[in-house]
Amino acid sequence: MIGFMLFTAIPVVQSLIISLYDWPTFGERKFIGLQNYIDLFTKDPLFPKVMGNTSIYVFCYVALNIVLALAMALWLTNIRRGEKLYRSVFFLPQVTPIVATGMIWKWLFLPKYGIINNFLGIFGVPDINWLGTTGTAMSAIIIMSVWQGFGYNMIIFIAGLYAIPESQIEAARIDGAGKWQVFIKIKLPLISPSIFFAIVMTVISSFQVFDQTMIMTAGGPANATNTLVLYLYNNAFTYLKMGYAAAMAWVLFAIIMIFTLLQMRLQKDFVTYE
Repeated sequence: MIGFMLFTAIPVVQSLIISLYDWPTFGERKFIGLQNYIDLFTKDPLFPKVMGNTSIYVFCYVALNIVLALAMALWLTNIRRGEKLYRSVFFLPQVTPIVATGMIWKWLFLPKYGIINNFLGIFGVPDINWLGTTGTAMSAIIIMSVWQGFGYNMIIFIAGLYAIPESQIEAARIDGAGKWQVFIKIKLPLISPSIFFAIVMTVISSFQVFDQTMIMTAGGPANATNTLVLYLYNNAFTYLKMGYAAAMAWVLFAIIMIFTLLQMRLQKDFVTYE
């Protein structure tokens, strides 16, 4: 209880209080009520751009992560040899420090000497400035993030697939169901709780994306990869606007809460519980 009060409850309440102040790191602090929130939505020209970037990242990352994780889980549960090895290999990026992962991918995306451009050059594709062009920077970050993060959901889906009674699958096959029908009619409904959990947790984590954008692009070029948490960080520790950053944090909390409650509301229509 003491730990919860010291490290969770008190900081949360304090951040809410700070969001109601003009709270510079140094200097006089002035109570301004909801002005930080009003300025965020009415006077900040960069906030809509940041929200748009974050929304694009969340939608693309969640969709690609879930689809790839499910595809790899289905493949791994159907191969006869090497499952444990492949599972470890695919999960390894999840436990690799994100700073190291980000730096490696930053080198991979180098315009002239990066492996990715060298590979594409074999097929006649000209060099692409992946991280220096507004049209490709976010795509590069999403690619790196999916590679780094899909292993966790893959393990969840593998556990869900192994929990399916073999008798149900065999009964469906006896009735003449093919692999696709078994997946749609048997496997997918029975692992829907696992998929729901993975989607909820992935949405929450993707809204908080920070490390990838900070390491690979620092929000550039031209704010093309500036996301909400990175913008919050810059307001707090670069521009020293603690009150404004705290207000932004509470807006982020509200957004995540709304999306989570919406998903909880929709689960009864899409999730099958035995």
